[in-house]
Amino acid sequence: MSEMYDVVIIGGGPAGLAAAIYAGRAQRKTLLIEKGSYGGRINDTREIRNYPGTISDSGAGLMEKFKEHARSYATNEFKRTTVTGIEKAADGSFVIHTKRRGDFLAQCVLLDTGTKPRILGIPGEVEFAGHGVAYCATCDAEFFKGKEIYVLGAGDQAIEEADYLTNFASKVTIIVLHEEGHLDCNEVAAETAFHNPKIHFVWNSTLQEIKGKEEVESLVIKNVVTNESKEVKADGIFFFVGMVPQTEFVKDLVACDKKGYIKVNEKKETNVAGIYAIGDCTQTFLRQVVTSAADGAIAATASERYVKEKKQIDAILTPDSGKVAFLFYNPYDSAQIDVLTKMEEKLGETYHVIRQDITRQSLLYERLQMHNVPAAAYYENGQVERIEESL
Repeated sequence: MSEMYDVVIIGGGPAGLAAAIYAGRAQRKTLLIEKGSYGGRINDTREIRNYPGTISDSGAGLMEKFKEHARSYATNEFKRTTVTGIEKAADGSFVIHTKRRGDFLAQCVLLDTGTKPRILGIPGEVEFAGHGVAYCATCDAEFFKGKEIYVLGAGDQAIEEADYLTNFASKVTIIVLHEEGHLDCNEVAAETAFHNPKIHFVWNSTLQEIKGKEEVESLVIKNVVTNESKEVKADGIFFFVGMVPQTEFVKDLVACDKKGYIKVNEKKETNVAGIYAIGDCTQTFLRQVVTSAADGAIAATASERYVKEKKQIDAILTPDSGKVAFLFYNPYDSAQIDVLTKMEEKLGETYHVIRQDITRQSLLYERLQMHNVPAAAYYENGQVERIEESL
C-alpha cells in the first residue's frame, strides 16, 4: 500500500490534466492515473479552433501543452495503469485498486474516465473490428486509400469525418436514417458534404449486416421506408453513432443516469463525499475541451476545500475531544447571528462551541443531512449526541 495522496485523478483527459494543474499549483500531493494516452480521445482531433487563446492547434498538440504544464509541478505524479475499483474506507479516505500497480490511498478522488464509441451489435461489427470496421478516421483513414467505404451516422462527427475520409478513399457513402436532405450536423458541415463530389448518401436507411471473409467485403443496407434490403460492395465501414461513458467500474459506487453518465452538482461532487467527476463522463450540456478544463479547475478547487475541512473536523472530533457543539448559520442573515450569540453564551460553560458558516464550510452540515439554519449539532468524544434545526 502506498502513502496517502491528497488527491488521485483517474483519467488524463483535458479535465484530468486541468485538475492536475490546479492541484499542482496548490502544492497538493497528487497522483494522475491514465490507462492510455494523456489527452484521451481529443488526440484524434486534427484541428481545434475554439479553445480560447489558441487560434489553431491539433488535439494532440494542445494536450501536449496541458501535460507539460501539469508535469511542471513537483508534487504531481503520473502512472500508467488501469483502475479496477475504488473502495471508501471507514475514515472517509479511498483505496484505488489498479491492474498492475497495486493499490493507492487518497483523501479524495477525481473521475475523468471519458467516453468510448458506441457499439451497436450489428452482425459482423465485432468480428470485423480492425478488419474493415473502424471508429476513428484519424487513426485508420490511411488504410482505406483508394477504396470505397461507408460511414454510418448523420451527426457532426459523422459528417465531418466523412469529409476527411475523402482525402484517402475514392468514394465515401454515408448511410442516413432520415429522409433525403436531412442531417443531424451543423449547417457548415452539411453544406461541405453536399458539395463534396466524393461523398454520396443512402437515405432512409440503416446498416443491417457486415459481411466478408477475413476483411469487410460487403454490407447489407435496409431501407426503413420500404423495408427492402440490398447488399452492396464495400471495403470498409466507419461507425460514428455516438459515445458511451466509461463508468462501468464505478456505477455501483456513484450515482449515474440511465445512460451511465455520472451525476454531479455545480462543484462536480458526486453523491459520495470525496468523489468528484469531471469531463465527458458526467451529465453535462456541452462536451468540449474548454468545458472539460473548467470541470477540472472546479473539482480541484472544491476537493481541496473538502480535504482541508475534513482534516479540521477530524482533528476536532477525536475520541477524547469531550463535549463539542457546532453552530451552523448563514452570515447574510443578521438574525441568525443574534441567535448564535445567545446560544454561545448558553452553551459556553458546557461545550466547546464552534461556529460553521455554511456558505464556506458545509461538509459537516451536509454529512448530517441538515436542511435549515440556524442549527446545532452536539458531540461528545467524537460521537454525535443530538441535532437541532431551525433554532
